Amino acid sequence: MVQAYVLIQTEVGKASAVAEFIGSIPGVIQAEDVTGPYDVIVRAQADTMDELGRMVVAKVQQVDGITRTLTCPVVHL
Repeated sequence: MVQAYVLIQTEVGKASAVAEFIGSIPGVIQAEDVTGPYDVIVRAQADTMDELGRMVVAKVQQVDGITRTLTCPVVHL
């Protein structure tokens, strides 16, 4: 199982709706709207890094109101 944080920038006024919608996507553990340079932070998981990438590209990035994402995989050093 791999996990990642997905940092999301949204259009003005869309953060809450984006976080709520993304929270319903399978594989999303948590989605919170936040302040700062990013508007929403998501914690997601999948069986493989490829599946995680597909989820971000095919599901998360397609949500209306998202302008940019940055995926940060969790590593265990």
